[in-house]
Amino acid sequence: MIVILAPCLLVLCLLHLFYKFIDQRRNQSCYILDYECFKPTDDRKVSTEFSGDMIKGCKNLGIEEYRFLLRAIVSSGIGEETYGPRNFFLGRGTNPRLSDSLFEMDEFYSKTLDRLFSRSGVSPQDIDILVVNVSVMALVPSLTSRIINHYKMREDIKSYNLSGMGCSASLISINLVQNMFKSHRNKFALVLTSESIAPNWYNGNEKSMILTNCLFRCGGCSVLLTNRKALEKQAMFKLKCLVRTHLGASDEAHACCQQQEDDKGHLGFFLGKTLPKTASRALTQNLRTIAPKILPLTAICRYILLSNLQKFGAKFLQIRVKGKMSLNFKLGVDHFCLHPGGKAVIDGVKRSLALTEEDMEPSRMTLHRFGNTSASSLWYVLGYMQAKKRLKKGDRVLMIGFGSGFKCNSCMWEVLKDLEDKNVWEDCVDHFPPKSLSNPYLQKYGWVNEDSACMPPP
Repeated sequence: MIVILAPCLLVLCLLHLFYKFIDQRRNQSCYILDYECFKPTDDRKVSTEFSGDMIKGCKNLGIEEYRFLLRAIVSSGIGEETYGPRNFFLGRGTNPRLSDSLFEMDEFYSKTLDRLFSRSGVSPQDIDILVVNVSVMALVPSLTSRIINHYKMREDIKSYNLSGMGCSASLISINLVQNMFKSHRNKFALVLTSESIAPNWYNGNEKSMILTNCLFRCGGCSVLLTNRKALEKQAMFKLKCLVRTHLGASDEAHACCQQQEDDKGHLGFFLGKTLPKTASRALTQNLRTIAPKILPLTAICRYILLSNLQKFGAKFLQIRVKGKMSLNFKLGVDHFCLHPGGKAVIDGVKRSLALTEEDMEPSRMTLHRFGNTSASSLWYVLGYMQAKKRLKKGDRVLMIGFGSGFKCNSCMWEVLKDLEDKNVWEDCVDHFPPKSLSNPYLQKYGWVNEDSACMPPP
């Protein structure tokens, strides 16, 4: 009898282990069911005149700082369709109230979540995990608690409120949900990503800190995720891999982008001269890690072979080849969703990845239309691709974001069905890309580059 049972028990044990392996793999799934980007009302659009008035209203600016700010905004790549916080238009940009911050956040999450719940059929009580990231604002109670109270969510919901993560916070939040999904089956998660612009106008005159007054705009995005295998056919994207790179151990990288006070006690956000070099280093290290996960083996082998041949030729044959060997990421990626942090950021990533202007189009158009909305910018870029009907079933989308710390995070999404909804771009996507991207700031403030002008013309 024992002789008969032993093989049966062995088979049962093997079947159990096999089931656990399959079950574990299944629970590692992470799908995006839907997402909704925030678009404020048209009366909050930031025109060239309004920008000039805001800058002129800064009492601490001298002629040199005034001209510096105008030059920065002229070369920023930002258009006149971006949005500012309500208190700026009420004359409280330099003297905000707590109510301004609360209004900004309440408006963002209520509009995006209401539409998300209505469209998906998922109710607030179905949500198991809630993650909110807003870098430069901390409320008590937290913003997650405010959302839970507003929608009367369940008592056992797992909530996380992230701050100080910068423009790369979206992918940090996604990574947190991904890890939660590995140990919690059949769950729904919400990721809300935004930035608090209303209380963060810098009133000083340090050039390294007044730049943020020009670059950042209002925006945000709510993303609904699940690991329910049964909902895969309804999902839009599946997360294939995610890589995070953090250079915080380096003093230079840590200090190149941070919130601080100037010599006169004005609080602002410092952007150091070493920022471009640090971002390049973080991107290189991040791509080195994610490349084997997303590129075909032939592409990796080809790169290794040619790199070694180049080194051999330079060392033994005295043959010098201009430029460095670089991986062709287009062999494993169909679309590049890059953080539109500014014109210089977009140009830098284009050079690093040897991409075409067509690859950069979604990021450039997002910067022009919505500006730099911090961590939520990536979702406006993704929305542009979707509105242009470029995302087809089986396509692979590489997301890359940067953030203070200094961090570079990236992930790969697989498109699970043809996507054609025009989302937040509905009112304007048919006009993009224009034959020539007009620069209204250049037309109005181009005089700042002329030596003969010291102050704006009357």
